[in-house]
Amino acid sequence: MTKNELVMYGVGDVAPYRDDLSSSFRHVAPLFQSGDLSFCQLEAVLSEQGDLSSCTRMGCSSRPEVAGALKEAGFDVVSFASNHALDYGRTAFKETLAHLRDAGLAVTGAGENETIARTYPILDVKGTKVAFLGYNSILPQGFWAEEARPGCNPARGITAYVPVEHDQPGTPCRMYTFPHPDDLKKMTEDIQKAKTEADIVIVSIHWGIHFKEAVLADYQRYYAHFAIDAGADLILGHHAHILKPIEIYKGKAIFYSLGNFAMEEVTDMLRDVKAKGQDMKTSKSHTEMTAISDAFKTTKRSFPMDSYLTMVAKWTVADGAIQRVSYLPAYLPEDGAPYVLEPADPLFQKVNGYMEKITAMEGMDTGYRLSEDGREVILI
Repeated sequence: MTKNELVMYGVGDVAPYRDDLSSSFRHVAPLFQSGDLSFCQLEAVLSEQGDLSSCTRMGCSSRPEVAGALKEAGFDVVSFASNHALDYGRTAFKETLAHLRDAGLAVTGAGENETIARTYPILDVKGTKVAFLGYNSILPQGFWAEEARPGCNPARGITAYVPVEHDQPGTPCRMYTFPHPDDLKKMTEDIQKAKTEADIVIVSIHWGIHFKEAVLADYQRYYAHFAIDAGADLILGHHAHILKPIEIYKGKAIFYSLGNFAMEEVTDMLRDVKAKGQDMKTSKSHTEMTAISDAFKTTKRSFPMDSYLTMVAKWTVADGAIQRVSYLPAYLPEDGAPYVLEPADPLFQKVNGYMEKITAMEGMDTGYRLSEDGREVILI
């Protein structure tokens, strides 16, 4: 039986914090509402209780009403596998999960224990079953779920520092990263199982090197390739707060980072500023983090300016399979309400030029071509 053609969308990190939460999505809600399925990554804890965790470097939280605003904006699936998920402790973490579920959102990548964190939603979208698996590589101590501990579904990375000149103490090292063997085994098992239950398996991963232009960590490629080899049909990455290259592997698309989407400026996250008790832009923890990228030296806003170039991933499904994958160039302006760019807007080509540049920097040969109407960039 031929199934109806479906259109689905996915975006990166969202963390609205404002009086009118729905205004964060005022430009894009009609797009997501018109789609057959829409996904986002929730960066913030949705709770007004709890103290900052001792492992938290910079808190990220918002109000419980964000869950309803996401649903109203047209989102169906939310990953809460965030490095901020336990910023305000276990009670606030569990409260966030409850708010998301109560709003009618399917949640992936996090749970009250390991079993729940590994449990993935399967959505029946007009007869096509879509499984959404969520994982997190960016994990402060104690933020990953265990048998009786709440947290994120882990895809941890292991780092090895190998001296270039082993007989010369103090000389530089080469750095290699690999998937945690236990996490990789569980991930591939889950994907293989999901592939027997669903037509399409989508894997969402919070990972990578934040703010560093183009650069991917070795472990990301390992996880992505193993996931596709196990049966995944699409990889949606996030966390880096900037766009990263897109790779086509065995005919499947890997979005290494979808970038920021509906993210407020750091200085506008008022509860987190108060909880930290420091200026978020000048505190030691922030300035040590910003040293990773020279772009912080020239920014006019809280994030480097390339953090405001973003996209909406789009994939078309027919006959129970992904037929086409593309992206819509988008931008996050100073008012924090992202919008899809028109082809005539100079920012449209700026996003595309940025993607072509960083993809080449990582040695990938992904082809980016415009659709017939010139409004989206076709990958597959």
